[in-house]
Amino acid sequence: MRKKAFSVRIFKEIIRDPLSYIFCLGFPLIMLVVMTLINDSIPQETGMTIFRIDDLAGAIAVFGLTFIMLFVCLTAAKDRLGAFLVRLYATPMRSGDFIVGYTLPAFLLAALQTVITFAVSEAVSLFTKVELHLGGLALAAVSLFPTMIMFISLGLLSGTLFSEKAAPGLCSVIISLSSFLGGVWFDADRTGGVLLKISKALPFYHSVKVARLASALEFEGFGKHFLITVVWAAAFTTAAVFVFKVKMRADIK
Repeated sequence: MRKKAFSVRIFKEIIRDPLSYIFCLGFPLIMLVVMTLINDSIPQETGMTIFRIDDLAGAIAVFGLTFIMLFVCLTAAKDRLGAFLVRLYATPMRSGDFIVGYTLPAFLLAALQTVITFAVSEAVSLFTKVELHLGGLALAAVSLFPTMIMFISLGLLSGTLFSEKAAPGLCSVIISLSSFLGGVWFDADRTGGVLLKISKALPFYHSVKVARLASALEFEGFGKHFLITVVWAAAFTTAAVFVFKVKMRADIK
């Protein structure tokens, strides 16, 4: 009951903020359309397909989840700044209740964002006459669950560790890193060298790979990338829970 009430409160805060619609829903869809238009201007002789809808859909879905991270971060940081959480600490709620309270509404929003992104991608594929598998998009949406948890945990971790002013800056860095080193805007595998090694050492590359492979119904290497994403999601979740508990005890004292 406590978890449900807190989750409802967080969900209402998110949907009442107009910026959540602009960044969490509007901006990823705008990028989807813009990159599709850019793809049309690229000569076919180049063999570049990174902005073609069958490659782009999964990457944009991952890119959109970074903004879910930003809103979780802002919400947690604002709660700490306004001493809202400190007052709640006096209630029978435990740290696990707070974690679930932040995670559930953000996860629902992330799932909705992913479904909308893939629905628009399917519409774009019909317009551009590039085949997209509905089954592949459904599999990609489910396969992104660990990625959703990972970004939500990153947002909670950032919002717990840093102030309302500092936390968004950190999230902006993560958004830039995830889109660049994750290979959202370019084919990371073609770069090779140190850049590719750095990309593979971080979770974002594997999240994008999972989305692209699943949407194309290609399973070679899928299990490895999916498992790596799961491990990173578990690590960030564990870190978020631990840091939140430590901060909770410190605030109570």
